[in-house]
Amino acid sequence: MTRTAAMIWAVAATLGLVMASAVILVWSGLYNIAADDHHTAVVLEALEKLRERSISARAQDIEVPDLQDPLKVVAGADRYATLCLGCHLAPGVTTSDIRPGLYPHPPNLAQGKILDAQRAFWVTKHGIKMSAMPAWGKTLSDAQIWEIIAFVRKMPDMSPATFRQILQSPAK
Repeated sequence: MTRTAAMIWAVAATLGLVMASAVILVWSGLYNIAADDHHTAVVLEALEKLRERSISARAQDIEVPDLQDPLKVVAGADRYATLCLGCHLAPGVTTSDIRPGLYPHPPNLAQGKILDAQRAFWVTKHGIKMSAMPAWGKTLSDAQIWEIIAFVRKMPDMSPATFRQILQSPAK
């Protein structure tokens, strides 16, 4: 057997062993998928890298409309309060009934950095598998999703009083 053939067999055997191990792990049920048991560091790192690369690859060509329109922000605030607040919180809202049971924990969008509009739109429209983040594009139009994004990008700079005032705005 030539050296090249031996290397090919060694690589094939190693890949076969890795695949067989993965099949055994999946079929055995050893890995606890429960939301109240955290991922191992290796699994978490792999899932986070997969999520970030997948979103980046798909969001980069999305054209962002003008998100400065106050009417979009107000409409987005109302929709956010109805659909998103329970998981992602808001200015002055620090907990919810559903949030403690979610894993991974969704980001607190009221305290986070201002989100990249393309990525935020893609995630909101398409959701994220096995994270409780729904694909709102199944029930909302692109225009409605952009209104939510317009609001979410303003939210980190908002006080609780401003948030309440926007929700009570007659411009809705």
